[in-house]
Amino acid sequence: MMRPMTPEVARMRDNDLIRELRAMRLDPAHYVIFGSAPLLVHGLRTSVRDLDVVARGAVWERVSADGIPSTGTRSGDRAWQFCEGRLQFFERWITRDWDTDELIDNAEIIDGLRFAPLVEVLRYKEKLLRPKDVADIRALRDHLGRPAEDYRADG
Repeated sequence: MMRPMTPEVARMRDNDLIRELRAMRLDPAHYVIFGSAPLLVHGLRTSVRDLDVVARGAVWERVSADGIPSTGTRSGDRAWQFCEGRLQFFERWITRDWDTDELIDNAEIIDGLRFAPLVEVLRYKEKLLRPKDVADIRALRDHLGRPAEDYRADG
């Protein structure tokens, strides 16, 4: 069943990084968009400055061949960058707490792309608890109907 076009999906389609990702013609069955972008497609954010993608198999091989090598700031793992570092691919997400195959296989499919479920985004943001994540955590908790926590913006 096709979901109707929502303002959030329209905003996502307008995002330059989403357009770049689509232009790469990667098999969406082998990657999931994580980080803050899932908030964009749910209307919990109006923009994102970068796109974090967790990839496996042929997609990982392709970005490994075509991307600029870098290192994940949290995990220290190999990462591949495109679009001046604004589009980043990782083989796993932050820690071993997240299994790549499970993340991809259990992703929410929106407009043909796989996005990490919001509960996983909340778990990630609460794990890091960076000052820049506080507003996202509050928005996610409200959206998911979870009790508010006392997060301070100063970290």
